[in-house]
This record gives sequence, C-alpha cells and structure tokens, in this order.
Amino acid sequence: MSRVVKVFRTLRNHWKKSTFAVCVLSYGGYWLYGKHCDKVLRREACLVAREYGRQQIAPQERLKKATVILNPAACSGKANNLFEKNAAPILNLAGVEITVVKTDYEGQAKKLMEFMEQTDMLIVAGGDGTLQEVITGLLRRPDHDTFSNTPIGFIPLGSHNSLSPSLHLLSDNKVKDITSATLSILKGETVPLDVLQIKGDKDQPVYALMGLRWGAFRDVAATISKYWYLGPLKTNAAHWFSTLKEWPLVRDFSVSYLAPRPRPPDLPTQKLPRPNLLCRIIRRLKNYWNPPVEGEHVEEAEKWEEQQLPTIELFIQTHNKNPVERVSLKITALIHPCTSCWHNISKFHLKKKEEDPTTFTENSTKLEASACQLQLPEGASGFFNIDNEEYEAMPVEVRLLPRKLRFFMSVERKEQLLSQTQ
Repeated sequence: MSRVVKVFRTLRNHWKKSTFAVCVLSYGGYWLYGKHCDKVLRREACLVAREYGRQQIAPQERLKKATVILNPAACSGKANNLFEKNAAPILNLAGVEITVVKTDYEGQAKKLMEFMEQTDMLIVAGGDGTLQEVITGLLRRPDHDTFSNTPIGFIPLGSHNSLSPSLHLLSDNKVKDITSATLSILKGETVPLDVLQIKGDKDQPVYALMGLRWGAFRDVAATISKYWYLGPLKTNAAHWFSTLKEWPLVRDFSVSYLAPRPRPPDLPTQKLPRPNLLCRIIRRLKNYWNPPVEGEHVEEAEKWEEQQLPTIELFIQTHNKNPVERVSLKITALIHPCTSCWHNISKFHLKKKEEDPTTFTENSTKLEASACQLQLPEGASGFFNIDNEEYEAMPVEVRLLPRKLRFFMSVERKEQLLSQTQ
C-alpha cells in the first residue's frame, strides 16, 4: 500500500511530466490501434480475394489482364505506398495479371492512353485529376468506340475523389475505402456512366464525369489554402476577403441549349447467344426474298434556345451521382442568381457548399439540356473547374455522351441507390 501511495505522490509532485506522458501514451495507443484495424481490414480483404484466385478456369481460358494507371504523386506522394499495401495484394491473390504504369508528370496519363493495348479491364489508381486524364486520353483515341467497352475500376487514392461516393460505400478509413473499391473490381458488377464532352474553340475536347463549375465560389475555394494560418476560420476569411476585393460577385453570361432527349434503352450487359444454324438460314432467306427497305433518314435541325443570365455560380453536371437512376438524357445547369448576395454567402457557409456545391439550390435557376454552349462576356477571366481540375475559362460547347463508359461498382452501393430511388 505504501508503494501505491508513493507512486501517486510522485505523479502529483511531477504533474506536468505525468500529463505529458499520459498524452503521449494515449496518442501512441490510438495510433497502434489504428494500425491493428488496418491490418485486420487487409487480412479480411485478402481472404476474400483468395477465394476468387482458387476458382478453376477452363484449359482454353486465360488469366484476366488489368492495366493499372497509377499516379504516385497523389495523396501527397503516398499513393504508391497505399496501392502496394492495400490494392496490389488483393489483385495478385485473385489471379489477376496486372501491369502497373506509373505517371511521372501531370498530363502524362493522356499520352499513355494513346499507346495502351487492349486489356480486360482498366484500373485508375489516383484522384480526380488522374481519372479525368485517363478518360480524356481514352476518348480521344481514333478507336475509342472499341476501348470504351473496357470496364474501368477506380481506386480512390487522391485528395479529391468525387466519383467514389457514386460507386462505393465510403467510410472514414482510407484503407477500407481502397480495399472495398478493389474488391468491387473482382466482383465484376458494372454500371454505365454518362460523360461530358467539353470543347473549346482551339483545343482538343476534354471529357468529364461529374461536371463543370465556374463562378465566384469556385474562385474562392481555390484560395482557401492561402489562409491556412487562420485555422478553422480560413474558409470564412477567404470568402470575406474575396467579396471585398471583387464586389460585385455577379457575372453575366450567355447560354444556348438543346432540349433534353429521351434516353436510349439500356444495352444488354451480356452478349446474347448466337442463334442456331436453322434460324440463321431462315433469316437470310427472308432478307434475300424480302430485303428490308431503308427509309431516308432526315436529320432534324437542332433548335437552340438562348438565354442571357447573371449568376454568382454556374454548374453543368451529369446525373452520375446516382448512376442506377435511369432518367432522361440531360445536362443540369444550376445558376445561382445575383440577388441577396450577402444572404447567399451566409447560406453557403451553413450548407458547406465547398464540399457539395450542388446542394445549394435555393433561389437558383435550373436548366435541363442535352447540350449547351456557354459564351462568356468580353474580357472575362478566371478558371473552370472540370472534375476539380482547373482549366482556363473560355467559350465552350458541352455535350452529353450517354452511357459512354462502364465502371465497376460496389453491389452494396448499387442496392442502396436503388432503394433510394424507389
């Protein structure tokens, strides 16, 4: 008993050292527990992948080949380590023959896609920038119709992963997000996604999966990191300083758009079986004796509607946030008006618009279209955000390519989205 009293007396007499030791031990214990949870997640994912690797294949079949486009600079240079620890073992245990191609500089993924050979699946390991470069390089190929049928897997390794909530169930654990995304590739469940084709006057078209953003809030979001020294007040400070510097925030622009078109019927995900020989002979004889008459296809002239609008923020987005919802073919443009600017800014903070800008729909104009042309006023400067990547603002034409690409999707996430639409 005297020893216990002596220990407590020592802790009381050296309370500063004791407090520091408790803080260090608590942090160390929390860090070790997190490492243990990560190992458990990796082990469980590897056990699931091993079951896929043990499945027998026919003698004439071959192992599935996957081309991985990895951006080592993503996630502050941690992407390569995250991929090697959490994704590569799962793919190897499942018997997938992977070819890892690492990018060395920004924009290289577009050039690499020009020389990519046919593969069973394409895996993008990085963030929004890497994904956009890959799909842009893929759809710029002359034979993009063939390669667009290749299923694409997205492993979220970047600081911004806008497409992940549409494809996978997200959590606060980075390792869990990576392992679940890799396992969804093995399970083979895919979903078609729409693609935006954004074309300027001179440059080649850029392709996006989520959308285009332009306006005052976008410009402010790009400057928030400059006020890092203000801590939790940096977001508010960036908006107030920008408002005082650039008031008024209103920007005038002209938009011409086409009315939404009915969405074509979904194509079958599996190849239909070939009919037997007798059916094929009968069909050919019918076509020989009664050849089908090809009617003249008259293309209707596109009817563009034009509007002049003032706005604080403009969004042109797809419906890929819920890819299982089969809506009409359209682009949605959210245009926030110039009225009550100070009130809108306060609403902006309350709704955390920098995280999900499309949730701010109060007092906004919503246009639905299958294509649109955006004309900026003379002397307009600034940048577009296209899938969280900066591009110089200029007049552009945006067209929607329906179900252009197929992405691997988590079965659990698909069931969750289907339940929300019912």
